[in-house]
Amino acid sequence: MFLSVFEMFKVGIGPSSSHTMGPMVAGARFLEAMRASPFHFHGLRASLHGSLAFTGVGHATDRATILGLAGFLPDTYDHDRAEAALAAIRAAKVIKAPGLGALAFDPARDLVFDYGPALPGQANGMILRGLDAQGDVILQETYYSIGGGFVLSAPELQAGEAGKAKVAVPYPFETAAQMLDMAQGSGLSIAAMKRANELAVRPAAEVDRGLARIWEVMNACISRGMEGEGILPGGLKVRRRARGIHQALLAERGLNLTPPHVINDWMSLYAMAVNEENAAGGQVVTAPTNGAAGVVPAVIRYWLDHVPGASPARVGEFLLTAAAIGGLCKHNASISGAECGCQAEVGSAAAMAAAGLAAVLGGTPMQVENAAEIALEHHLGMTCDPVKGLVQVPCIERNGLGAIKAVSAASLALRGDGVHLVSLDACIETMRQTGHDMHEKYKETSLGGLAVNVPNC
Repeated sequence: MFLSVFEMFKVGIGPSSSHTMGPMVAGARFLEAMRASPFHFHGLRASLHGSLAFTGVGHATDRATILGLAGFLPDTYDHDRAEAALAAIRAAKVIKAPGLGALAFDPARDLVFDYGPALPGQANGMILRGLDAQGDVILQETYYSIGGGFVLSAPELQAGEAGKAKVAVPYPFETAAQMLDMAQGSGLSIAAMKRANELAVRPAAEVDRGLARIWEVMNACISRGMEGEGILPGGLKVRRRARGIHQALLAERGLNLTPPHVINDWMSLYAMAVNEENAAGGQVVTAPTNGAAGVVPAVIRYWLDHVPGASPARVGEFLLTAAAIGGLCKHNASISGAECGCQAEVGSAAAMAAAGLAAVLGGTPMQVENAAEIALEHHLGMTCDPVKGLVQVPCIERNGLGAIKAVSAASLALRGDGVHLVSLDACIETMRQTGHDMHEKYKETSLGGLAVNVPNC
């Protein structure tokens, strides 16, 4: 199993990797299918199903779907150009798709939120249709947004692992146990093995540039979030708090009355800054998702700014280690809140961040695996219940607490020798089983939990 660090960490836009980035990617993929088709198209139609329908408005799924069909992609997204395109589409009821000309599309009629049963493949399903001059469907494809911005067509989802192209890499671990065995046999760190796998598919300079770009976008997101003010969009009237917290923390620096636990406020600040940016539709990095995008960058920023001896030159090692753990979570369970609840999003993110921090603090592979397991274990059972379908409550604060848990997990693991009772593999399997058993109303549908017990208007 090979999942690149650049698949786990993808530059995109908020507020959701599964509900915003995924539908946008699906729309762009459908355009490719239309261009490859022998038919001449006159119109488009789209329907959103399952969690994409129930929380689609709050997650901007409708906007993302339209923009994807207009040729926009998350990694090159331009906000001003997108707003102009949406306004033009709503006014003219036409999408001007690159290479396909003008296609009839009335957002009020041709984009349907289907609140019936979810599609059979996965909770985040959507159907895109190309129409002829009479309005008949001449091309149709079903896509599933499976979390973290990953999108599969229905045939790809059905084919599963058997349908994936195999990439020959030197350390093809599919479980944490295999990862530790390979580390022991090779004498390499988890990051070194992950880097060797990346070098099998791209040159070293490209890997280094890509890792630097990931951290650049993450760090810029933190900085923007700490400067942002005002009310977040969506109707909950949630006030951005990161700027005020940052100013208060700066004012308290050097005061003898500041208690030691204030370091937790710094960790929460960095994570909340990212997730406030995400909620506002800003540029973020999936880590492994948008809803959990604040945990990994917050722990890196904490390490760089507050831990003696930290070096920016080792951020790549942190990211490679984190990506290895995230890949295990995705491969053996899920990183999708709609599939396994928030344990799969913030839980996986905390495991990734704990592993990365343990690695750069000098942990052995066994200690790194232990750190990831501790962080994930103490997120098991966490539901995904966003109020009003917005990635704001409880998501923003939850990232802050996820970062704190990650740091605590790494520190606890480094106090031991790596030997522990519950393996990371057992923990990931428990997450998978728990997600399978979890009631659908607690899995990103906003039909249970805080979503129905907190007034949202």
